[in-house]
Amino acid sequence: MDTQQNTALTRALAEVPGPLPTSGVIHIAIPHTDRFTIVGNHLAQHPDLSCTAVGIAVRIQSLPQGIEIGIKALAARCREGEKRIAAALRELEAFGYLQRVRDRLPSGRFITRTVFCNQPTALVRSGPTAPQQPAAPARRPAQAPVPMPAPTTAPATAPAGARTPPPGPDTSAPPVPPPPLIAAHPAPLFVPLVPPPTAPKPPPAPLSRPDEPTPELNRAATALLSDLRRHAPQLTLSETDIRHLVPGVAAWLERATHPDAVRRTLTTDLPHPLRHPAKLLKHRLTALLPPPLPGAHDLTAPARPRITVTPFQTCDDCDRAFRSPTPGHCRDCREHRSEATRTAA
Repeated sequence: MDTQQNTALTRALAEVPGPLPTSGVIHIAIPHTDRFTIVGNHLAQHPDLSCTAVGIAVRIQSLPQGIEIGIKALAARCREGEKRIAAALRELEAFGYLQRVRDRLPSGRFITRTVFCNQPTALVRSGPTAPQQPAAPARRPAQAPVPMPAPTTAPATAPAGARTPPPGPDTSAPPVPPPPLIAAHPAPLFVPLVPPPTAPKPPPAPLSRPDEPTPELNRAATALLSDLRRHAPQLTLSETDIRHLVPGVAAWLERATHPDAVRRTLTTDLPHPLRHPAKLLKHRLTALLPPPLPGAHDLTAPARPRITVTPFQTCDDCDRAFRSPTPGHCRDCREHRSEATRTAA
């Protein structure tokens, strides 16, 4: 029996915009209408978080508020064990996705709140929010001004034994905003591994060229490029492409590379389909260029330095052994002889 085709999948693939890739994943994006959670790529493609930590983060983000997300509670919901869940929670806490904050209840008891932030970098950038100003009171109808008594120059003294009330709070100073809910170690900014499509691309490397081009190298390179279609029909090149690629092949041949090695490098593991054979050959000739062969003197081991050893000699007067290139007297005997010569003089 023939394999049955999924007609719904075939119709969905036909509606995918653009040409379908020949390899890799193909996304069929069907919009969600209920029971969905928005997850950012900074979490789904985080380069330093394990897949277990990313999955635990998605599970926590999909749960409603007030649900217990301790190690044992998550172990009861997931297939992972308590050790893997504990390690994943530590990873999320290290990068700022999960935070534990101590809070004081009106009764005076302290509790620990577990906070999950879906964008920790945005929380760090936002910083403390500006305090809200109290609402202005409603205007009252205009009334006649009430005469106020003139202040006296001397302050009134309190009677003996009376306590002076403490000064009230200074309302002129602006209120201090509460500290932001930020972890002790803020999460590092996420750096995507793949640059965006709009990022400027670096210029391609220039094609390799021989140091001393000769007619023999150009003739051999032209013959090698023209013969590639016998080994790989996809590499059928035009005369213009061959003239453009000849310097790159000549650089390989100048470095004593065998033509068979050059041919294997250019024809092995070709992509399917091959749309631009000349560009592929240029890339391989430039990126895989081998270094020049070392000379004979580069392959010889360096000569070890010779150590000159001064031989032992026997003193002619005291028969003491001493080091000297020539026989004679030791240092003490030489000093004694020089002193005796000075005394005799």
